[in-house]
Amino acid sequence: MRESLIIIIILFLFVACGGCENKRASESKATTLSEDFEAKEMLQGIWVDDDTDMPLFMIEGDSLYFSDSQSLPLYFKILKDSLYMYGHEKLSYGIDHLTKFRFWFHSLSDELVKLYRSENDLDSVFFTTKVADPIPTYTSVVQKDSVVYYKDTRYRGYVYINPSQIKVSKTMYTEEGLSQELVYFDNVIHICVYDGAKSLYAQDITKELFKDLMEEDFYNQSILSDMDFLGVDSKGYHYLASVCIPESVVCNLIKITISFDKELTLQPISY
Repeated sequence: MRESLIIIIILFLFVACGGCENKRASESKATTLSEDFEAKEMLQGIWVDDDTDMPLFMIEGDSLYFSDSQSLPLYFKILKDSLYMYGHEKLSYGIDHLTKFRFWFHSLSDELVKLYRSENDLDSVFFTTKVADPIPTYTSVVQKDSVVYYKDTRYRGYVYINPSQIKVSKTMYTEEGLSQELVYFDNVIHICVYDGAKSLYAQDITKELFKDLMEEDFYNQSILSDMDFLGVDSKGYHYLASVCIPESVVCNLIKITISFDKELTLQPISY
C-alpha cells in the first residue's frame, strides 16, 4: 500500500512539473510573439495633443522622443493593446483607439489622452534624435568655507563642489502622464580641514560613498548636490552631505564624521 502511494505521488509530481514546463514554454512563446509590429509601424511619426495642438512625441523605429530636448529617447513596444515604455521603470498605457491618423490611450491616472498624427513638416523642429546633453547642476566650481574654534584651536573647513562628467537620469512625468528620462551631471565634492596652513584632512567625495545608505531607485536617480562643514568636537570633523533628486526637494542627508585618526563614519539624518 505504501509503495503504491509513493508511485502515485511521483506520477502526480511528474505530470505537474510537465504542466509547469509547458506553461512556461507557452508563456515564453506568447511573450515572443505578442509584440504588435503592425501597430508599431502605424505609430511612426509625430503625434500632436488634441487639446493643445502641441506636438507631444515623435516615434522612429523602436524609440519614442519627447519634444523636451533634455529628455532621453525611450525604447517602447506594443504588447496586447498596450504601449510599454522602458526607462527606470517599465510602464504600460492601455490603448483605446489606434488608426493611421488617431491615437488614444489611457494615462497612468487613467485619463484618456487623445492625439492626432501631424501632417505639418514644421513640427519636426520640436524634436531631435541627438542624445540629450546632460543638465549641469553647477556650471563652475563652488567654494564654501567656515571657521570654527575647538579647544582654543582655529579650524577652517572647506567645501569645493566640482561639476563632473558623471551622468544621472531621473524619471519625470508629462501632463499627459507619460514617463520621460532627464539627464543630469553629478558632482564630485572635495572637502578639507586646515589648522592654519597645516592640512589635517582632504578627500574627494562622490555619491558612491553613500550607496549602501539609500534605496537603489533613489540612488540611481540622485546626485551629490551639496556639502556643509558643521564643525569640530571631541569626535573629529563633521560635514553634512545632501544627496538629492535633481530639481526637487527630495533629499537624503548624511552626516560625515572624520576622526582625528582620519577614520570616516557615516550617519543618515532624519528630518
